[in-house]
Amino acid sequence: MTSNRRDFIKKAAMGAAGLGLAVTMPQYLYADADKELFFKLAISQFSFASQFWTKQLDPLDFAAKSKELGITGLDYCSMFFADKAKDQQFLNELKKRASDSGSYNLRIMIDGEGVLGDLNEATRLKAVDNHFKWIDAASTLGCQMIRVNVEGDGDKSDVAKAAVDSLGRLIEYGSKQHIDVIVENHVGISCNGDWLAGVMKQVNNKHCGTLADFGNFCINRTKPETQDIAGYMKTKCLEEYDRYKGITELMPYAKGVHAKSHIFDGTGNDVETDFYRMFKIIKNSGFNGWVSIEYEGGLLKMYTKDSKYLDDYAGVTATKNLVEKAGRMA
Repeated sequence: MTSNRRDFIKKAAMGAAGLGLAVTMPQYLYADADKELFFKLAISQFSFASQFWTKQLDPLDFAAKSKELGITGLDYCSMFFADKAKDQQFLNELKKRASDSGSYNLRIMIDGEGVLGDLNEATRLKAVDNHFKWIDAASTLGCQMIRVNVEGDGDKSDVAKAAVDSLGRLIEYGSKQHIDVIVENHVGISCNGDWLAGVMKQVNNKHCGTLADFGNFCINRTKPETQDIAGYMKTKCLEEYDRYKGITELMPYAKGVHAKSHIFDGTGNDVETDFYRMFKIIKNSGFNGWVSIEYEGGLLKMYTKDSKYLDDYAGVTATKNLVEKAGRMA
């Protein structure tokens, strides 16, 4: 930003304040575009979900597409290459593509490999075993960690105990390859920030932490009509945990953050989450790692055909702009 433009914005803001109109000035006008962000910017592969599922985008092209948008930190989703966990040729090519684009492989987010908080021990240990191959894959890619889910049905304390045991086993396996294990507030009981923070306290290991997500705080959701992504996208949240309280509880353990977005208003702000408030919480926690954009509106647009959602690329760009503004104002 040129000094003339900065001066104009400051004078405009001061003039408006003098007239008692400061509250009408768009919040982003107060942000200094030259101010360095206190975090590093990344992107979740899920931001392009509609492109991957319709084969318009190859998983191997994730790094190049992200680089086009000016983003170099990469969060991979196992669901987009679920059959490639042991495919060394594919993984090596994925690593090469990231290196060629000047990108950084951060983590693989694991889904569909079983319930790590299952109260049936045999079922749970099978789920633990299913995750080992992804730790190996993360090591091949040069990632520092994998993201797992720790949901489960039953008494909260019993599920927490089961989750702590599963995480301990994964941490032990991952430590041999210098891979950390982190948990996202993602589904079921893990969307309760206090519960997940409690699990972290019990694990009490520097190689385990949270992936704090702005939007995953639905603690009571309708059941999907079909067991696939289409069925899930039609579900409705019946009860939500306070997202600002939840992020505050998860940040002390955070090894990553997901800035989730769906819909924007006319001024470029997310209609569901106050990004400015979120980034103040994040900064106050002392976090200075990677914040990943996770735009889901493109997928919702694909399933609902609703024009209120932007497509993947426009939505990612809008989220990036908002993240940078909110981050500089924090």
